[in-house]
Amino acid sequence: MRPLVRFACLALFALVSACAQKAAPPPPPPPPVAQAKPAPPRPTAPAAPAIPQVAPAGSTVVGIVLPLSGPSATIGNAMLNAAQMALFELASPNLTLLPFDSAGTPEGAAEGVRQAIAQHADIIVGPVFAAEARTVSPIAESAHVPLLSLSADQSVAGRGTYVMGFLPGPQALRAAQYAASQGKSRQAILAPSNEYGRRVVAAVTNGLAGSGVTLGPVEYYDPSALDLAGPFKRLLVNRQGDDAGFDALLLPDDGQRLRRAGEQWAAQGVPPDRVTLLGTMLWDDAKPGEIPSLSGGWYAAAPSAGFAEFAKRYGKAFGGQPPRLASLAYDATAIAAVLGKQSGHDFSAGILTNPQGFAGVDGLFRLNLDGTITRAYAVKEVIPNGQPKEIAPAAKSFEG
Repeated sequence: MRPLVRFACLALFALVSACAQKAAPPPPPPPPVAQAKPAPPRPTAPAAPAIPQVAPAGSTVVGIVLPLSGPSATIGNAMLNAAQMALFELASPNLTLLPFDSAGTPEGAAEGVRQAIAQHADIIVGPVFAAEARTVSPIAESAHVPLLSLSADQSVAGRGTYVMGFLPGPQALRAAQYAASQGKSRQAILAPSNEYGRRVVAAVTNGLAGSGVTLGPVEYYDPSALDLAGPFKRLLVNRQGDDAGFDALLLPDDGQRLRRAGEQWAAQGVPPDRVTLLGTMLWDDAKPGEIPSLSGGWYAAAPSAGFAEFAKRYGKAFGGQPPRLASLAYDATAIAAVLGKQSGHDFSAGILTNPQGFAGVDGLFRLNLDGTITRAYAVKEVIPNGQPKEIAPAAKSFEG
């Protein structure tokens, strides 16, 4: 395996595909973290959204389509800040980042992508929301411009569109597989009856097949309802005393629904040491330590260290804490910056889908030929009234 090329918060594996064995060796690696350029100075006042400019002739052009105005302007401008950080830290002088405002609407995103294509973008980062991604994907495909969508809408993946978001199915499977490794061989799922819940159930069902884990029962609930008495009754149909009939229960939800599910689970009277509750990254935003029934539960999440370092640099440059999803814009722009430095205008599938992957702010990941993303997730344990503790690290490579 070739050595890992390290740069700031994103490290890039040597990009040599099996079908290009005679390709020239890659250029010297960028400087390691300790030698990276300092972050840009913190502005004295919030900057206005950047205005698109014409890229210099011959430069590698990265278009980025974000909600720089409208209801989602806060996250859009934070993502633009993160993208500019990546450009400042990693890019060569002949790479140009052109921002376009989607205003958070499919129509705005479509116009932004068309403008990026008109200005000869070699690759496009964004947009952020699923409805936007569904609208712009065919536009980018028809122009043969790869798109790094920042959404988690797996339905748009493929045909030159790559999904950078955190897909729910692999998170749930990581938690389920870790539970199995800890002797939790009988597992159940209680999921919302929406696209998120269905993808979770499909991923766990397929991923655990043939593993020796008994999966079932699986129940769904109306995500608009807070009374889960019926679903819990069906889950516990095979209960015998303190034995619920399963050793682990996956609850892939967040917010008030997760809190309510936890309360109603506790009301079933199953001893906490008999069933471990499992979750996805949605738990990260739910302050799980404040939900007593989730104490000791396990959930999959991106490793914490990379984002913590990214947040420090972001704070020094722009002030404040970046929103959690800002790292997606950093990593996507960093991919474009480093690949542009190495291969100029070539963002073909063979380059973007290097099987060794990338190590970014949110840990190891790789883009797949079908447009999906494979991420290496850590497992965290819920600590009562405290911050979750990382109990199983994310993988450092995709080998093995």
